[in-house]
Amino acid sequence: MEDQLNRSKLKWTLMVLAFAAIVVVGGCKKKEVPPAPPAAPPPPQPKATLSVSPESIDRGGAATLTWSTQDATTVSIEGIGTVQPGGSQSVSPTTSTTYRLTAQGPGGNADATARLTVVQPPPPPPPAKAPEVTDEQLFSQNVKDIYFDYDRYDLRADDQAVVDADAAFLKAHTAIKFTIEGHCDERGSTDYNLALGDNRANAARAALLKAGVSADQIKVISFGKEKPFCSESTEACWQQNRRDHFVFGQK
Repeated sequence: MEDQLNRSKLKWTLMVLAFAAIVVVGGCKKKEVPPAPPAAPPPPQPKATLSVSPESIDRGGAATLTWSTQDATTVSIEGIGTVQPGGSQSVSPTTSTTYRLTAQGPGGNADATARLTVVQPPPPPPPAKAPEVTDEQLFSQNVKDIYFDYDRYDLRADDQAVVDADAAFLKAHTAIKFTIEGHCDERGSTDYNLALGDNRANAARAALLKAGVSADQIKVISFGKEKPFCSESTEACWQQNRRDHFVFGQK
């Protein structure tokens, strides 16, 4: 009986100790800390696009820049300045230009570029070369014939200005050699008109020599009435035939 009582006490004591151990162990367990809230995501990186249309223009023409951005607080285009986050603008540079857009935001920067080619006009053609004028053409343009009264070979007063102009040109072009042809109208004999034509040619020669023209430049010949300039038998026509005709060159 006593042994049974002792076993009951021992059993009770063990149960108390076990319970106490459980209480002690439970009381010593660390209190769990709740997890920290997740970190806020970083701000997004800005995005930017920039284009130009057309991509090539002639100098003096215009093109349109078009751009768009996302997550940017400040947008600028080099050469233009600060612009709206999105938009377009006409540009007309005089030389080829690369436009650079920069978008800035809390998440960083973004760049975009667009190239506009300006086609320069071709250089103007060189001035047309003036056609070369030959000595013969100059002679024809500047040396004028001298006219005479009927049956006369002395120079008329109103022809002196012509002689002076002819002499001035010929003295300035000493390499030019020429022939003075004496001509007459149809009246009179062939021999008489040959002599009259010779006198007329030599009268012009003498006037040119007096004005300073070199004798080496001058040759004289008479055709009398053999080579008329006009074939009508009228005074107006005869006047055209009574002349000293200046011909480029000497034969």
